Formats: sequence, C-alpha cells, structure tokens
Amino acid sequence: MPLSRRQTLALLGGGVITAAAAATGWHITRPLQSALVPWAQAGGYDDPRLFALSYAILAPNPHNRQPWLVELVAEDQVILHVDRDRLLPHTDPYSRQITIGLGCFLEVMRMVALERGLTVDIDPFPEGGDAQALDARPVAHCTFRPTDAAPDPLFAQVPHRRTLKDPFDMARPVAASTLEQVAAAAQAGSMVGHTADPAQVAELRRLSHDALRIEIETPHTYRESVDLFRIGRREVDAQPDGIDFAGPMFEALHLMGLFNRDVALDSSSMSYQQGLAAVLENTDTAMAHIWQVTRTNTRADQIAAGRDWLRLNLAATAQGLGLQPLSQALQEYPEMAGHYAEIHQRLAPDGGTVQMFARAGYGRAVPQSPRWPLEDRLIDPTG
Repeated sequence: MPLSRRQTLALLGGGVITAAAAATGWHITRPLQSALVPWAQAGGYDDPRLFALSYAILAPNPHNRQPWLVELVAEDQVILHVDRDRLLPHTDPYSRQITIGLGCFLEVMRMVALERGLTVDIDPFPEGGDAQALDARPVAHCTFRPTDAAPDPLFAQVPHRRTLKDPFDMARPVAASTLEQVAAAAQAGSMVGHTADPAQVAELRRLSHDALRIEIETPHTYRESVDLFRIGRREVDAQPDGIDFAGPMFEALHLMGLFNRDVALDSSSMSYQQGLAAVLENTDTAMAHIWQVTRTNTRADQIAAGRDWLRLNLAATAQGLGLQPLSQALQEYPEMAGHYAEIHQRLAPDGGTVQMFARAGYGRAVPQSPRWPLEDRLIDPTG
C-alpha cells in the first residue's frame, strides 16, 4: 500500500530525528516547560472569580489567540474585554469568530462558578457594540451571586476537552443518536443542525475542502496563519498562543532548516505541499457534521453561539466524539464569498447566519493546547 502524504511527512520526520538525535536528541525531545502549566493550575484559587477564570482560559478560541482580558471589580464582578492585538483581521474581518470565542470563555466561567454555589449574571456588550469591529467597550459585565442551582454536569469535561486536528477513523461511523445527544446540550439560543447521512457528509466534505484550499491559497489569509506559527518548544513556551508546532518531529525539521515560516510560505516547498495535503485530509475524513445558526447576527447572538459551541464541545467529549471547526466557508472576505453563500444556502435555507460549522468523528487522543497563565490575562487596575 502506498504511503499517504501524512505518513510520508511522518516518515521524513522520523528520518531527520534519527539523523539529528546524536547531537541534538536532548533538545528535540525536551517537553514544553510552561505552556501547559495553566491546565494543571486550574481551580487553584480561593477567590471564586479566579477559580472560575482559571478554567475559562482553557476555552476553545480561533487560532488559539486567547483574546480575553479580564478586569476584577469590587468583590463580585468581572468585566470582560477583548485584546485587540489578538484579532484576525484577514480571516475574521468583523471579529465574529473572535466574539464566539469570547462566548466560549463566558460559558466556562458560568458553569465553573456553579461549583462554588454561584451563578453569573452575564450582560453582553453593556455599553453597546459595533457590528463591524470590536472596540474598547466591554464585551460583558458579569456579576457573581449565590444560587441554589445544581452544578452543571458538563463541567467535568472542561479539563478533557480537545480540538481534534487529525484525520478521523473512517471505519467508525457516528450514530445519529450521538449527534442528537450532543446537539441537546445547547441552551443559549442557537439552533443546532447535524448530519451523518453519507450523501450530505460527502457534499459538506467537498465544500469544506474547497474552502480550506481557498484560505491557504489566498496570500493574505494564509500569511495571517503563518505569522501565528509557533515552531518548537522555545517559541511555544515563550508565546503560548497561535498555532503550535511542538514535539520531536517539528523540533528536528526546524533545526535542519526544513520547516520554518519562510519554508511554509513557499508553495513549491515540500513542507507547504505536505502541510496542505495533511489539513485537506482532515476535511476529507469527516464522518459527520454539526453546525449552529442564529436568526440574526448581533454581537449578543455571537456570544450566545459561543456559549452553545462550548457546550456542544463538552457534550461531544462526554460521548468520546471529536470535533474540529471548519470555519473557512463562514469567513467574510471577498475570496470566500461564493462558498459563504453556498454554505448558508445549504445549512440556513430559511435565513439566518451560520455561526459555527464543524466536522465530527473518532480519532486519537491529542494533547492539551498551550495557554497563557491567568495572571497574564488580568487587567491590573493600578497599571
């Protein structure tokens, strides 16, 4: 059987590692030092707000930008802001996806607070918002107060949630009943659709494959991603956001000059070609798809979509199901206009905005994503 492109890249990486091991084995196999520490520190705070926030920073978010900034107010309030240095102006020109990520953050914070007998009243965009751009106004004003409400059972999945970025097992179908159980977790107001029908999945594979290729082959959108590459342990530990490439294979390829940002941008390079094939393989192994639609597209709708997206992720984790967003066809820049129209025609034929679209399936266990420590995301009122 011929090797797949992904297997060929892995084989090359293994050969490079073998060749480099004698001189640099300790360097290329050394694990991350600080980038994963926030996962271990979650819950290690007495202040119930910090307790909740220490888990909220583990929420999924676009390109792992972690765009949240948090201000502690009085003894029972939190004001959420967006870090405008962490937006994605090319692939997310209106910051719709960033806002969804902020909604994920808020939902984790809310459900974790219940573990301390507190509910959180969330007031999104209390001073108003701009549909075209996020600005300095607060994203949400949050007040913690006592409650008799029961803890949220999805909380148990927060430390275990991952985004699966590998091919799915095509020998393992996803049952419609599993998708229904995942979809039932949404409660913030977005409408959830899903399919495991082979014909529909095939069409959505094609659509997501083509949209991903457009993003990668459009220079300004692809460059936005490459600028966020963190290659090797030292870069990831120093800047634990963006798209991480850590581990022995990437360390060795980087040391040998076979993988860096310049190589990644060179469409004639093997790294570019193999990388393109690998990510397209992901779209082609979708075993089901799940999506969210809101009737309108206000900032509050986007926050609600994020809160529900977080809940869908946790419900999928509880079912052993993997999810990966395929947001390319939902991006609002000119080169994607045709695919944006097609996905809305398919998934929201009665109108509305498709806020999230993802592939679902079963795959291998994947490691935690790097995170900035909570203290880095707090606004110092004296600063």
